[in-house]
Amino acid sequence: MTKRIHIRPVLIALVIFEMLILYSINANAHCDTLDGPVVESARHALATGDITPVLKWVTIKDEQLIRTAFQNALAVRKLGGQAQKLADMYFFETLVRIHRAGEGAPYTGLKPGAEVDPAIALADKALESGSVDHLVAVLTDATARGIRERFRRAVETRKHAGESVAAGREFVEAYVVFTHYVEGLHASSKGGTQQHEHR
Repeated sequence: MTKRIHIRPVLIALVIFEMLILYSINANAHCDTLDGPVVESARHALATGDITPVLKWVTIKDEQLIRTAFQNALAVRKLGGQAQKLADMYFFETLVRIHRAGEGAPYTGLKPGAEVDPAIALADKALESGSVDHLVAVLTDATARGIRERFRRAVETRKHAGESVAAGREFVEAYVVFTHYVEGLHASSKGGTQQHEHR
């Protein structure tokens, strides 16, 4: 029993780290959706016969591969019906897979738009409206709530940390949750300033 309690803070730290990784994966996976901006560009390109809108989503070294896939899709689309649908899906999947590889991310298939993270959906709406105020307010409130809840727990358990070993461990657990949450937010905010280059 003592051993289990002792490793609890470490397990909590690992869970928090995993949650941050999963959040990062979910945020990046927006490009994997059928309603996402990559597929939207692909739909427009196929409808107009102009590949230009999709080239921004791939690196220069992958451009020729996408041009070839585009020409193949256009040729098959001319058959109409089911062939057109298959050609479109082939191009969507190829484009998204190559785009994800350029980000250093795995491709796990196209997903329905319903799977888009709410924050990403708000980010898209902000770009469409030209105002980021609502997005900032939503994320700021959520972040502040998360910090305050964890801080409150750490403060409360700290008051009794010296009363017993069990109380001390309870404080350490709350401390780890609080500090790792803040550390994760800080790391995420620093990472968010880096530019993703398509070269």
